Amino acid sequence: MRRLKKLYEGKAKIVYETEDPNKVILFFKDTASAFDGVKRAEIKGKGEINNTISSILFEILERKGVRTHYVEKVSEREMLVWRAERFPVEVVVRNLAAGSIVKRIGIEEGTEFKRPLVEFFMKNDQLHDPMVCEDHIVLLGLAPEEAIPIMKETALKVNEILRDVFSKAGIKLVDFKLEFGRLPDGSVGVVDEITPDSMRLWDERTGEKLDKDRFRFDLGDLLEGYRKVLEGLQSP
Repeated sequence: MRRLKKLYEGKAKIVYETEDPNKVILFFKDTASAFDGVKRAEIKGKGEINNTISSILFEILERKGVRTHYVEKVSEREMLVWRAERFPVEVVVRNLAAGSIVKRIGIEEGTEFKRPLVEFFMKNDQLHDPMVCEDHIVLLGLAPEEAIPIMKETALKVNEILRDVFSKAGIKLVDFKLEFGRLPDGSVGVVDEITPDSMRLWDERTGEKLDKDRFRFDLGDLLEGYRKVLEGLQSP
């Protein structure tokens, strides 16, 4: 399916319309960004790796019965997806303490939670994606009230599936964020991407960080970490 007019360009992807009004193409860019876009760089090959990783993970989720916008990988950098009415909410699932929660609560990085923790954040760069509760989501009209339990339940199911997938690859799923939207058939599904840009992944044996924290905090070559993730997913 051919890509037509550009509909939207974000930090990491460009969205194009297609001949089918219900489907769009996501083009994965080589741009890496952090701290609300303050830190940016072009890293050749990043888009191809992220498209492949995201396609693999979406295909796994679809096979496990998770509703997503994924249709198929159409090229090295392009993914065909269902057009969705995206909710401006990020759903974060945490298995271990890392990132913002360490600063907010003062908990030591790497602390394992007794059960997965689910948090909601409003997508708004100007406000630095503030944390919100379920009542905020309803009162601010960020998502339909009936979608909230679906998002939470789905996020926990995705966590269960991906923890198993990454564990088999020798990788610890520390945390990740998901976005949701209303799909053309009226259902609520996972949209956007699932890549090391939106997850924290640590090598189970060495503790090496294999995700975007490598870029955020200058911890090593970004693509080297992403390739290790991809190799782990592709290994038998």
